[in-house]
Amino acid sequence: MNVLDQSQLIQLRAALETQLAALSRTDAPQSADGTRDLPVSEVETSPADKATVRLLNDLALEAAGHHVARMQVLRRALAKFEDGSYGLCEECGDGIGFLRLEARPEAHLCIGCQTRLEKR
Repeated sequence: MNVLDQSQLIQLRAALETQLAALSRTDAPQSADGTRDLPVSEVETSPADKATVRLLNDLALEAAGHHVARMQVLRRALAKFEDGSYGLCEECGDGIGFLRLEARPEAHLCIGCQTRLEKR
């Protein structure tokens, strides 16, 4: 049973959509073949410079991975509105409190289940 009222659901959905829109605007550019462009291209330089370029590219790829993962989490939370399961804990099925969802609208576990998960 969902413990959120309609105005709270509207507020939380808007927050998720705003976050997703912000991430979509900052999405890393893609090349024509759909792959991500590396931010720093390698040029013939010293080994130390090449290592720095590789490190910068690795960091950029890792950040892009986090970016994509965050967008997936937000999309998953928005999809829960469609099936009516938004605001329900995926572990125990109880309602997730509004204050928790207000702080983290993408939360999928209640405080109790999240605490148990983190202690494992």
